[in-house]
Amino acid sequence: MFSFKRLIKFSLYLAVLAGLALVALYFSMRSELPNVQSLKNMQWQTPMQIFSADHKLINQYGEKKRIPLKLHDFPQQLVNAILASEDDRFYLHFGVDPIGMGRAVLGKLMGKNKGGASTITMQVARNFFLTREVTYTRKIREIFLSFHIESLLSKDEILALYMNKIPLGHRSFGFGAAAQVYYGKDVKALTLAQIAVLAGLPKAPSNLNPIRSPKNAKANRAIVLQRMYSAGYINSTELSQANQSPITGKRHSAKIELNAPYIAEMAHQEMIELYGKEQAYTGGYKVYLTVNSTIQNAAEHAVVNNLLSYDMRHGYRGPISSLRPENKTNTKVSSNDPTDEKFHIRDNELSDEEIYQVLTKTISYQTLIPAVVTGLLEQSASIKVIDTIHNNSSLIIEDRILWQGMSWAREFINDENQGPAPKRADQILNYGDVIYVVKTEQGYKLSQLPQVSSALISLSPDDGAIKAAVGGFSFKQSQFNRVTQAKRQVGSNIKPFIYSAALDNGFTLATLVNDAPINQWDRSSGSVWRPKNSPPTYDGDIRIRLALAQSKNVIAVRLLRAVGLNKIIPHLASFGFSPHDLPRSESLALGSASLTPLEIVTGFATFANGGFLIEPYLIDRIEDSFGNILFQANPAVACELCEANDTDTDVELADNQAEYPRQTSDLPLIKAERVISLQNAFLVTQALNAAIWGADWRIKPFWQGTGWRAKVLKRRDIAGKTGTTNQSNDAWFSGYSRRLVTTSWIGFDNGGRNLGKTLYNRNLDKKQIFGLEAGAKSAQPAWIDFMKVALDDYPVESFEQPLDIVSVRIDKTSGKLTSKTDKSSRFEYFKVGTAPTEYVTQDNSEQILDGSDNTAEEDIF
Repeated sequence: MFSFKRLIKFSLYLAVLAGLALVALYFSMRSELPNVQSLKNMQWQTPMQIFSADHKLINQYGEKKRIPLKLHDFPQQLVNAILASEDDRFYLHFGVDPIGMGRAVLGKLMGKNKGGASTITMQVARNFFLTREVTYTRKIREIFLSFHIESLLSKDEILALYMNKIPLGHRSFGFGAAAQVYYGKDVKALTLAQIAVLAGLPKAPSNLNPIRSPKNAKANRAIVLQRMYSAGYINSTELSQANQSPITGKRHSAKIELNAPYIAEMAHQEMIELYGKEQAYTGGYKVYLTVNSTIQNAAEHAVVNNLLSYDMRHGYRGPISSLRPENKTNTKVSSNDPTDEKFHIRDNELSDEEIYQVLTKTISYQTLIPAVVTGLLEQSASIKVIDTIHNNSSLIIEDRILWQGMSWAREFINDENQGPAPKRADQILNYGDVIYVVKTEQGYKLSQLPQVSSALISLSPDDGAIKAAVGGFSFKQSQFNRVTQAKRQVGSNIKPFIYSAALDNGFTLATLVNDAPINQWDRSSGSVWRPKNSPPTYDGDIRIRLALAQSKNVIAVRLLRAVGLNKIIPHLASFGFSPHDLPRSESLALGSASLTPLEIVTGFATFANGGFLIEPYLIDRIEDSFGNILFQANPAVACELCEANDTDTDVELADNQAEYPRQTSDLPLIKAERVISLQNAFLVTQALNAAIWGADWRIKPFWQGTGWRAKVLKRRDIAGKTGTTNQSNDAWFSGYSRRLVTTSWIGFDNGGRNLGKTLYNRNLDKKQIFGLEAGAKSAQPAWIDFMKVALDDYPVESFEQPLDIVSVRIDKTSGKLTSKTDKSSRFEYFKVGTAPTEYVTQDNSEQILDGSDNTAEEDIF
């Protein structure tokens, strides 16, 4: 008895000493312990996500994948699984579990693994503040920090921190991200079997995850499920069903809902400029852009389809590569049965394994699908492709290309010449060719990766909000963004700005200018400068409206001469063009300046909005990971009403929210700078509307403007201008409605290569006619295809006639007043005080002919 009492007494002394030692140790280490107060307002390191205006995910940036959630956002079964597998007494202990720790110490002394002693609170302390080194000092710090955490936070708050912080493999942190990475699901959509797999990952995420080791994941899942069953969280039926479920985990990336890589990269770079790379990648920012997914998709399709069409016009350059054995010749099949569609191949047929290997190594671009030719009929070919219809990347399927899908494939000789039209499939393809095809409603069609490049940019002229942007055929092919980075000669796209300067310096839309050849000696080059119209036809005296609509080169030069470079260059600079990019020579009138599509579309926006210079912007707002708005764009607006009545701005805007949707009551109104008059913008727009719609009758046959193809849109409220540079190196079309302005460009990245000629069969004596690629043929089709979709969101809205613009009837030939109402006359717009005062004296009505449709096709300088 005595010895037992002494043992008890000794143990008490020892416990007191241990307690005092622990207290002394705590005070000695307290200054070194991290401050856990930061957990109260935790800023999660989460990736940056970029969304469209209609909340479609465009891209995600950042190494760590995390989806921060509140505790109530996690399914209860997942919470139960975590408690059962990690800390079943979590809600009972004070941060350290004496029972668990005693079991762990006993197991250590006995040389057996009795389970870890770390509670969820201790894991939070370790994951947030400590390293993973295995030392007694770190363990003691972990215990002390756990006490601090338990005193600061509730149990639910601690559990939420754990479930959002824990690393779970494949760069996923927290169970919200793990659900997406392993199952491509929201965490609430997980099944019990999937929950059990994820709940078992904290112990060893690299070895227990279902991607690396389905076997280990299944075994660990059984342990978690058994613990849930023992704790009463699930019944025997649920246990059995979950244990029998297959392991289905595979790697899922963030679900991209809108493919717009050039747009994403523009926003990405802007965020890095704002916050720095590290903060941008970890700050959990949600970036909402001004881009609408429907319009952006339309832009992507318009650019891709236009480039493929251009490429097809210039001939087929051959296969990507060939798998054809050396001893094999093309297989031609003859059959008495016209419905027999079997393809027969001679010896040494390619195996599906060979085909699969080459197809998986061949990059897909946009709509281009890699395929292998496996047989030929007279006017069709069999191909094998990877099954993309059922999203089965491991299955090879066989299909065919019919004649209408390959008959375009004349041999490419150079940019200006193609071979004769093929008559048989074996003149185009060989057995074993690795090719690109596109899937159409009519079946597969032979295609190829375009060498030519393009860009399209569309924005709101009211405030500069970018609505769509495409910087090239494929971001995988080239990350060079031609919208913002490609400075190219603009050709006749510069003419509306030249004409705008002329209208501010004494000219009107009815002013006659001599359309005649120019010959000028150039002392610097020792040669004669002879700018020519394209086509090289000249009409003598011609009204300015018609000259701009038909893109008369010599008229633009004469106007520049009349106004003078000293006035022209500052006028053009007011549209946002850098004076350094504007050559101080008469070639400026023909488009020798090099500008980006973004700069061009910004300039055209000034005509669309009535004379204001807006600044393009892409980011609408930035939110933190919890939805708090950190930044809200407040662009300067092209606002005629608020400029006219500054004292009642709020009232005017309230009545016109549809016109200025971006203004909110808590943001100050910023007015865009007016750079040209409303009257000037209206008159230029009238001339550019004539480039599309304004067919005119003159002494010579009927003419149309260079943009006449846009009539297919059946919108009278649009205006536009073609542009083609010398030798057709660049082709443009810029046009607009009152609420949307868009620029399309096409050309080769190698500026020395021109767009060449293409075959146009006009059925003139059955002759094949080759014509130069130009703005109307090469750039405008993409603009039209895009605007077909984009303008659906905008009702017809005519360009409103300003109060101090008058309309009078003039004679088309002389530009003077007339009293006639026949085809020799038309109404024309003038600024008040600039309308003609003299009536025409010569009768021109008999000279007006109902001639043929002689369309202005080209506008090359």
